[in-house]
Amino acid sequence: ERIRLIKKERKRKQTKKKKGTASSGLFDWKVEKMQEIQNPATYDLIILGASGFTGKYVVKEALKFLNNNPLKTLALAGRNPNKLAHTLQWATLPSPPPPIPILTADTTDPPSLRRLCSQTRLILNCVGPFRLHGDPVVAACAETGCDYLDICGEPEFMERMEEKYHEKAVETGALLVSACGFDSVPAELGLMFNSRQWEAPAVPNRVEAYLSLESDRRIVGNFGTFESAVLGVANVEQLQQLRRSRPRRARPVIPGPAPPKGPMIEHQKEIGLWAVKLPSADSIVVRKTLATLTENPQGLPGVNESAEWKERREGFWSAVKSAHFGVKIGSKSFFGIIRFIIVGMSIGLLGRTAFWRSLLLKFPSIFSLGWFRKSGPSEDEVRSASFQMWFLGHGFSDSSLVSQGNSKPDTEIITRVTGPEIGYVTTPIILLQCALILLSQRENLPKGGALPPGIVFGPTDLQGRLQENGISFDVVSKRSLSSSAHSN
Repeated sequence: ERIRLIKKERKRKQTKKKKGTASSGLFDWKVEKMQEIQNPATYDLIILGASGFTGKYVVKEALKFLNNNPLKTLALAGRNPNKLAHTLQWATLPSPPPPIPILTADTTDPPSLRRLCSQTRLILNCVGPFRLHGDPVVAACAETGCDYLDICGEPEFMERMEEKYHEKAVETGALLVSACGFDSVPAELGLMFNSRQWEAPAVPNRVEAYLSLESDRRIVGNFGTFESAVLGVANVEQLQQLRRSRPRRARPVIPGPAPPKGPMIEHQKEIGLWAVKLPSADSIVVRKTLATLTENPQGLPGVNESAEWKERREGFWSAVKSAHFGVKIGSKSFFGIIRFIIVGMSIGLLGRTAFWRSLLLKFPSIFSLGWFRKSGPSEDEVRSASFQMWFLGHGFSDSSLVSQGNSKPDTEIITRVTGPEIGYVTTPIILLQCALILLSQRENLPKGGALPPGIVFGPTDLQGRLQENGISFDVVSKRSLSSSAHSN
């Protein structure tokens, strides 16, 4: 009967065209919906934007797990089939590419995105900058109930998507999770790992993350990352307006005082780094997870979780303690920090006006002092790079000390997350492990909604999976602080 209806509607459409009458968008949508009913999900996941610089590394990582449970079927999607075919060839060299379907879809064509969603359980979105191209993809997933993961590090995009599509996604059962890459999973899991080292009666007060990028060659970033940063500066007022228009989230109760502001440039002798504040999405995403946890102290229940999983989820979140959190970029050299400041000020000041913004985007290598270039890093530069993210936790050996008026933390716990190059090795590893967990453990994850990765994947085995794939979590030291040893 459905096939008969589709054929009948197609015939009507052809007749209208012959008469010179354009078919309506509503008619196209109805035909498309009938086709979706007839065609259940064909693929476990589709990588959208697979021919982009980061996308091709995501494809390469995904191929490692293809034809193994739970990733049996995979497709690539984008505007240009030829570029997608070249991506597939690059990702499989020196072997010939496997017969992976290549689908045409465009973020300016919503029906093509809905067709993608009707063919898969999960979309991995690598099309950036997300503020320019991400909204239609999220909208299609929220409407159709298709799960969605991306590698976005743009705060305004993530917060706007939550405002626009969270309720719809809860209704349709679509799980919309941004920042499933270096922004911001190492920060989220790193904070949780540090906070779980504070065994009762000890409690943390603040945990500060220090990111150190290392390489035997030059450290080079992709132009897309630079463009996102520049556009973020250009739209900072819109982000502030969005935040003012939304209700305030619950704030976690953190024992002890708020952390001191401290100097702009600091020297952390314990880890051998000079550091300055990093305006990344990490702190924002972590705060969102902590706010959700404050509203739901046992986390969010799975859509069809077992009794064993419920016990595991509640046990995990009971061990995670809230703390003030911040992220800083570090360098072993003082002059390295000065370089960070110069680049940050250039983007922050020049990105606010259209003329200078166009120059920033036209000559990224000049304005970033060589850190970003339109061609991106070479494969040798990617292979030679790595990162260390230190988590310096300060707190109290006994929570009762806070009630006694002791305002200075007396305990320090340092943990560390280490791994390969952040943008094109670590990010694809994280994204694929999140995808595999979602495909294999969907019943244990929340029903739907726009949620941060920490609240979705925290209780899962994501940390163990990352450790198996080259991203390590270590306890560096635990010590008591003297009255004069914790001025930073």
